[in-house]
Amino acid sequence: MMAPTTDNAGNTGDPGAARASLEALRAEIAKAVVGQDPAVTGLVVALLCRGHVLLEGVPGVAKTLLVRALAAALELDTKRVQFTPDLMPSDITGSLVYDARTAEFSFQPGPVFTNLLLADEINRTPPKTQSSLLEAMEERQVTVDGTARPLPEPFLVAATQNPVEYEGTYPLPEAQLDRFLLKLTIPLPSRQDEIDVLTRHASGFNPRDLRAAGVRPVAGPADLEAARAAVAKTTVSPEITAYVVDICRATRESPSLNLGASPRGATALLATARAWAWLTGRDYVIPDDVKALALPTLRHRVQLRPEAEMEGVTADSVINAILSHVPVPR
Repeated sequence: MMAPTTDNAGNTGDPGAARASLEALRAEIAKAVVGQDPAVTGLVVALLCRGHVLLEGVPGVAKTLLVRALAAALELDTKRVQFTPDLMPSDITGSLVYDARTAEFSFQPGPVFTNLLLADEINRTPPKTQSSLLEAMEERQVTVDGTARPLPEPFLVAATQNPVEYEGTYPLPEAQLDRFLLKLTIPLPSRQDEIDVLTRHASGFNPRDLRAAGVRPVAGPADLEAARAAVAKTTVSPEITAYVVDICRATRESPSLNLGASPRGATALLATARAWAWLTGRDYVIPDDVKALALPTLRHRVQLRPEAEMEGVTADSVINAILSHVPVPR
């Protein structure tokens, strides 16, 4: 029998050890980021499901720091791209560069060739550049000059956008929104959390130096692989499958929505519920797992009718109403 693999963080590929290591992420990231446990959990769920995350929050709520801290705690490579109106697709994917010494063109990889790509303010770049991420997100490869080049594993895109400033932005098309597994909202901190943030900065905390803040690798690629294998074995009963389908079908019939969740949305909800069930220590999914992940998995996959939006209805309120009306399996 083969021995469990060991990653650079010193962790084996055992599922039990993997769960303990991923649970330790919260405490490790909390050394740098205060009060964002739900977002940390969402990012871990996305990694387990091989999905991508859209982070929405006003500037200054530590979205960038959160992704950098996660990469440091998982000992993964990370790169950041600031999306601007003049950014070109090749600035992300890479391009062919002529080498005068060899008289040949060689491929120079772009920042997308990393484990965690932080796409900062993704809605500030035109659709042509936004679409350059579609192949990377869906196929986990980049095609340049007819040659497909695989991306590293694991690979996650964490894209950020500002929910209140729309001047000079290009809204993400529905097809690209649907490629994000989760949409996580990053709220303003509570009063006590904000006091803790200022106290840390007054004590010399430097958000650009995570090692000095004490953030250390507590998990690694071997843990992720073991965790993904365990999640794939998490049992889903026919009743839970039907419950997920009923929730998604109800979004398509809601009078407040122009667009409901597609079958891809239903598949995503089932996947995230399985990951959440495994993280909480179970090898089977219960209705509460589905409810816990319904908002972040579906909120960006539905589209409000203009009249409902004018009345103050939100995607979250519609999904919550659906969850309260769809019969829960016993």
